[in-house]
Amino acid sequence: MGQVATYFGALDDYRKGGVEIIDDDPRNYVFSNVFEVAANGAPYERIAVGKNFEYVIESARAEGTSGWFTCAHDEFVLCMDATVEVHLLKLDDPDAHVDPESEGAVAIADETPAGRKMGRIVLGRGHQALLPVGAAYRFHADKPAAILFQTIEGPVTVQKWAEICQTTA
Repeated sequence: MGQVATYFGALDDYRKGGVEIIDDDPRNYVFSNVFEVAANGAPYERIAVGKNFEYVIESARAEGTSGWFTCAHDEFVLCMDATVEVHLLKLDDPDAHVDPESEGAVAIADETPAGRKMGRIVLGRGHQALLPVGAAYRFHADKPAAILFQTIEGPVTVQKWAEICQTTA
């Protein structure tokens, strides 16, 4: 067996890769690169890169300070490179921002929603944080970084499958 080297990508340094199709149509498979998707998206645009029923993995570029988000269920965020801060607020009235029966993250229109500061989490490459139900969260990154969300498809989920997926061998 030949030597295998592990390569850790970053938003500004990644290898695209691909799917090698032997006797099939590449459109029957999904392949995209989370760094490429984040690099080409707008800051904090949450682009679906994986989907299983209602569950999605979203890739986004963290750059500068995001607006506030909340969700009617727990979510997770994973920092893929650089450093990203997560600021958390315990909402005074979560139902004022999101229907408790809804799914997926929603953007909060308020500049700063009413609530009590819960703290901040500093994520480095490979660090993951829980984005708890009943809280609002926003991100800050001094330099662009790729982040991934594990959530349920919702109002802020952007689907660009035709643009991000490999369709030819």
